Amino acid sequence: MKNVTYIISNIHKSLAFEWIAEGLDPKKFTVSFILLNPGDSELETFLRKNHFRVERVRYTGKKNIPKAVLKVYRILKRQKCDVVHTHLFDANMVGLPAAKLAGVKKRVHTRHHSSYHHEYHPKAVRYDRYINRWSTHIIAISEIVKKILVEKENVDPKKVRLVYHGFPLNSIYNQPENEVSELKKKYNPYSGRPVIGVISRYTHWKGIQYIIPAFKELLKKHPDALLILANANGEYSQEIKKQLHDLPHRNFTEIEFEHNIFALYKLFDVFVHVPINQQVEAFGQVYVEALAAHVPSVFTLSGIANEFIEHGSNALVVNYGDSSAIYDAIDKILNDDNLKKTLVMNGVASIQEKFELKKMISSLENIYAE
Repeated sequence: MKNVTYIISNIHKSLAFEWIAEGLDPKKFTVSFILLNPGDSELETFLRKNHFRVERVRYTGKKNIPKAVLKVYRILKRQKCDVVHTHLFDANMVGLPAAKLAGVKKRVHTRHHSSYHHEYHPKAVRYDRYINRWSTHIIAISEIVKKILVEKENVDPKKVRLVYHGFPLNSIYNQPENEVSELKKKYNPYSGRPVIGVISRYTHWKGIQYIIPAFKELLKKHPDALLILANANGEYSQEIKKQLHDLPHRNFTEIEFEHNIFALYKLFDVFVHVPINQQVEAFGQVYVEALAAHVPSVFTLSGIANEFIEHGSNALVVNYGDSSAIYDAIDKILNDDNLKKTLVMNGVASIQEKFELKKMISSLENIYAE
């Protein structure tokens, strides 16, 4: 039996960690969590309700790192951990040095960002290099992330393990009809059609600024169309809201947070996700979720999409930063029922084995047991 401790920072709600907590074999692993958060969270409530050992270290920002390292070190020494697995930047900066000081021999971190620091915050790359050195194993969530680790940050390839995110794929599609109906009443009260869905933070590299002009053009043909923007917050909010100001208010809906994100997909006639280059997305869970939800989609190739999305087969692929191409692709899907059926059928087939939750859990168990 191995003691595995997850250290996670600034997460309020996460289905992925709930799935992992419940999925790891209890006969082989004792799983505990250290949460770096300013206060209570839905994740902590879930873990305690399901009888997982949880320690919360109060964390409000990088000024707390020295004290947090000391507190986490003491917890790890007390718990006699065999494996520490950290997620997200602050947890890496706190958990990995604390684990090394505590004598934990297997220190794993999952790299959740891709070229973001290289492109937007070059000074932060040095911290990525520290994190890489403190880790004994690094999980890359896509080939793009692995390439950046090895080629741009000179990580030993033997240290890197490729583990894709996993999902309960069938349950994403099979959402209770009453829950979908409630979301329709909440977010589409005027029964606007067609519904164009976007699930992306308001950040420059997600490319939302190219979707809004495409939707504005779509309104000329479909004056009752509705644009739903979920996860509608981030450092690029001011620019996005300026663009939305040009749209009739009844034709768009902003959602800061929706608990039942899988039911939300069922509202969409077309889903759009268009990051601005090949590398900036580390994975892109929405690529998989949209196809699992049977929503015909328009994509640019970034992150995991580079490895399995094929234009005209399981999605329509457009050039980066091209509003006209986004409009043309949406219009094509809306006007071709055979294309819709093809994209949906091939979309589901393309994700069935590669991104199953059980496959991810098995890969993690193998790393912990090495």
